[in-house]
Amino acid sequence: MSDEVSVQPVRLLPIDQIEVLNTRERNGRAFAEIVTNIKTIGLKKPIVVTPRPKPDGTEHYLLICGEGRLNAFRTLGEREIPALVVTASDEDAFIMSLSENIARRQCRPLELLAGVEELRTRGYNAKQIAAKTGLAQKYVQGILTLLQQGEQRLVEAVEKGAIPLNAALAIVGAGNDTTAVQAVLQEAYEAGTLRGRRLIDARRLMERRESLGATLARRAPRKMGDVTSSSLVRNYQREVDRQKALVRKAAFTQQQLLFTVSALQQLFVDENFTNLLRAEGLETLPKFIDERVWAKGRRP
Repeated sequence: MSDEVSVQPVRLLPIDQIEVLNTRERNGRAFAEIVTNIKTIGLKKPIVVTPRPKPDGTEHYLLICGEGRLNAFRTLGEREIPALVVTASDEDAFIMSLSENIARRQCRPLELLAGVEELRTRGYNAKQIAAKTGLAQKYVQGILTLLQQGEQRLVEAVEKGAIPLNAALAIVGAGNDTTAVQAVLQEAYEAGTLRGRRLIDARRLMERRESLGATLARRAPRKMGDVTSSSLVRNYQREVDRQKALVRKAAFTQQQLLFTVSALQQLFVDENFTNLLRAEGLETLPKFIDERVWAKGRRP
């Protein structure tokens, strides 16, 4: 950010003269709390704006931070709001707005994605973006790598904490190799970074990524064209690839099931283990598993 940023005293500005620069969606419950707090105790911190007069000289401002407070004032029927007026360039205003949202950690994953991507397109490298946003350089570099690969679905998962950044990068490196992707998830599980519900969610994410693609953008409906021999061959090949992927997934699942059945068979031979299960009321198994553990009848 440049040094050409000056601050003026707090002023009361007409709300209809303020334009939101970096708008974002807000949780309804959180917004209701903001409205209630302002109605009860008033505005504790002014919003921040930068002046952008219209061609006819009419006063106009871009909002840098405080969208929730501004919308709360609108909801309460107020016409003016206390504002700190900052003289800043468009680039500085954008960076200040993005940094404010990241610092508060209130921006949604896709907003963070859009902000980091915007800075990259403006010519900033990972080190510069990290310095301006307060994010770790390694994190920014990883996010930029995912963005450059079009992996919006993984970026959102990383920002939500659903999957570790290093695992997401390893998944990208695995390409379309389903076995390699499963190996990445297994390594994350063994390292303790993906356990329980997070592991289940990560597997579902991989299924959506495989079936719906890496990007979160909505796909435009395709127009039906003339059926040709080439299009039939392409469709057939895609279906073959899909079936192969399904077979690989089924084989992997079967291996996991066989391992589980074998482990349970060995454990149930141990009398101490079975006594412990009885004491805890856990001696029964789901029917699907029970039929495989004791294929020839349950042991006494």
